[in-house]
Amino acid sequence: MKREIIDASKLELEDKVVAIKRVTKVVKGGRNSRVAALVVVGDRNGHVGVGVGKAVETPEAIRKGKEDAAKHLVTVPVNEVGSIPYDWNGQFGSASVLLKTAPEGTGIIAGGPARSVLELAGYKNIRTKSLGSNNKQNVVLATIKGLTEIKNPEDIARLRGKSVDEILN
Repeated sequence: MKREIIDASKLELEDKVVAIKRVTKVVKGGRNSRVAALVVVGDRNGHVGVGVGKAVETPEAIRKGKEDAAKHLVTVPVNEVGSIPYDWNGQFGSASVLLKTAPEGTGIIAGGPARSVLELAGYKNIRTKSLGSNNKQNVVLATIKGLTEIKNPEDIARLRGKSVDEILN
């Protein structure tokens, strides 16, 4: 999985809170409660990132999650139809997300956690199926990992020493 450094300050990022959960730590004096927020950010133009923020207050956890997501931005391939070039399977932990290319007019067919990643990445036509674990964080990370592993036809053609037409036909 290649990661290139993307300057988040130059992009207009939108954010979406995927999950907020209360986490409790038992300490000597009793229970210590905090909030963990899973946040996805993207520019709807091929850049998307995910982050987790933890704090005592919910707004602070969301803010920290946004900052963390902006640090972990990745570039994903979006073709002219607003889909992916070919079908792929993204895996993270026991969560697996099947990403399928779709023709114009299909829309985004995806479950909650995967849908927020795809919308903020800029996809218009794509189908997905979440397999294995239903853990929201792992589904989001599996979706992003799968999207980053997909290569453009231009990259594949260059690696094989062929033209793009030979690869696509």
